[in-house]
Amino acid sequence: MRALRILLIIAIVLGGIFVAADRIAVNIAESKTADKIKSSQRLSSTPDVDIKGFPFLTQVLGKELDEVDVSLSGVTATAGGHSVNVTEVTAELYAVKIDSSFSSAVAGRADGAAQISYADLSKAAPKGATVGYAGAERAAKGQVKVTGPLTDLLEGQGVVLPASVKALLQGRTVSAYSTVSLNGSGSVQLRAESLPKLPVPGFDQRLRKAVDYDLKIDGMPSSIKLNKVTATESGLRFSGEGTDVRLAG
Repeated sequence: MRALRILLIIAIVLGGIFVAADRIAVNIAESKTADKIKSSQRLSSTPDVDIKGFPFLTQVLGKELDEVDVSLSGVTATAGGHSVNVTEVTAELYAVKIDSSFSSAVAGRADGAAQISYADLSKAAPKGATVGYAGAERAAKGQVKVTGPLTDLLEGQGVVLPASVKALLQGRTVSAYSTVSLNGSGSVQLRAESLPKLPVPGFDQRLRKAVDYDLKIDGMPSSIKLNKVTATESGLRFSGEGTDVRLAG
């Protein structure tokens, strides 16, 4: 019995040492992977990396990690020369093949998601336009609300309004519901469902240009293709997936 007790104690101690070594190794690997992703994706800040699964060391020996979760910052969207922050950028990576130095990492499959707040959407919108939540019914249709003073929207497009026309339009506000979609290249498009008929002819098309615009999200791994956009109370949420996603190397 004494010998059995000693063996049990030794097993527990060795097990504890193995777990500690495993956790130290995974922390080092997460740091290395984060640095590689930052440099390869040209991010302004280091991402958070969480390597899932236990034990980690056996995954390394097999040169494949079951799952790696990445949270990114420093990702931007651009529209009309404006750059805005993209928040809550995450990627869940599966079957990640690595080399012994973690200088190369390729995920067999990846799911990605990102969110842009309405405040940031408004920063990227054409001058004079404000983007906001359109309510639950409209949001279910993938729509947002775009508003703005009519004169500001037109002048933001470079339209020179004669004094008489400006006086006629002064105080008028445009309110439109825009459908959000993704085009083939992954850019986000906002297109107004309908716009009010202006009392002055010749400016309708310029108003359309002031309300409709495109967003391009930069910084996500190029292999992850955005394929869904959802309007929420706090902003637009994007999601996508990809295969053979190269994170480093």
